[in-house]
Amino acid sequence: MSDVTSVDGPASPSHPQTGGLDAPAQAGPAAPADGRPTDQAPPHPGSPHPDSPHPGAPYPGSPYPGAAAYPVAEPDRLTRFVVRLYDRSPRWAVPLAALGCVAAGIGYALISDPTRSAPDAAPTCLLKLTTGLDCPGCGGTRALWYVLHGDLPAAARHHFLFVFALPFLAYLFVAWAGKQAFGWRLPELRISSRAIGVFLAAWLAFTILRNLPWAPFTSLYV
Repeated sequence: MSDVTSVDGPASPSHPQTGGLDAPAQAGPAAPADGRPTDQAPPHPGSPHPDSPHPGAPYPGSPYPGAAAYPVAEPDRLTRFVVRLYDRSPRWAVPLAALGCVAAGIGYALISDPTRSAPDAAPTCLLKLTTGLDCPGCGGTRALWYVLHGDLPAAARHHFLFVFALPFLAYLFVAWAGKQAFGWRLPELRISSRAIGVFLAAWLAFTILRNLPWAPFTSLYV
């Protein structure tokens, strides 16, 4: 009785697992396009990719392309104003402002004439006023005054490290300002970190030696 024939032909025997030969086979889970294991849950939209070299980058296929994983703080009004002013200003404005600051310092040194202060005048340096010691910059204004008047020995007597560094500082400023304002391509002055470290160590030693109360170090006191 099991081989009953219908008008359409013999019936197909049923399979205990598939439910029949005509039943479609059950396919396994399809592998995702990005190659993730099938047992791994899909990441939350906008979460960082586990294989991304940049932490915080959104996962590929995120509905928010380009969105960072961390919120970015909005700039305040002052910052926006400064950035907008810088973008709209001509390229020679910043070098001109820096040149104005340098000119103001030179003008102050020429007008005040720090070499003719009264012997009993209170020092303008806060460290020297409170402790009586020369700070690392003491004598710099007088050295600049003597440089402007062409008296290099007197300038070196007050602060010879300032006189030594002045040509390098002047060239760096001219090269930077010329490139910013006029596009000049002056030879680049390369100063290594070791040279800067040696200069700072010499400045520290000079600051200590000029405050020693013994000859010949007393000649360095200003």
